Amino acid sequence: MDVGLLGAMSNLKATTVVDGNSIFTEFKGALTEQYVLQQLVLRYEPYYYAKTNSTQEIDFLLQGEEDEIVPLEVKAETNVKAKSLRQFVADNQSKKAYRISMNDYQQEDWVTNVPLYAVNGLEF
Repeated sequence: MDVGLLGAMSNLKATTVVDGNSIFTEFKGALTEQYVLQQLVLRYEPYYYAKTNSTQEIDFLLQGEEDEIVPLEVKAETNVKAKSLRQFVADNQSKKAYRISMNDYQQEDWVTNVPLYAVNGLEF
């Protein structure tokens, strides 16, 4: 589903879009994840992961060039705590992990933060 269609189905008012960042306050998670999904499906076949009997979930899983599982977590704000992503990386010994957010590019020891605007340039 397109981000515009999602906004229409959610009864998102035009003033919400025009009024700066209020769109991320009201519909931040759904619209941001939908935007990332639209970018990913252009080149990849993403999967979703939820651990049985747990609150852990990973927004997207992709298959890397060497058949490794690459987890992606999407954050609509600059608060980028990702407990589920960190746990998934530890449990599965993932060599790559990405967090998509409003923050600038940043390489950490266990995850790469990619700005939302650059998600369509990701290579796995």
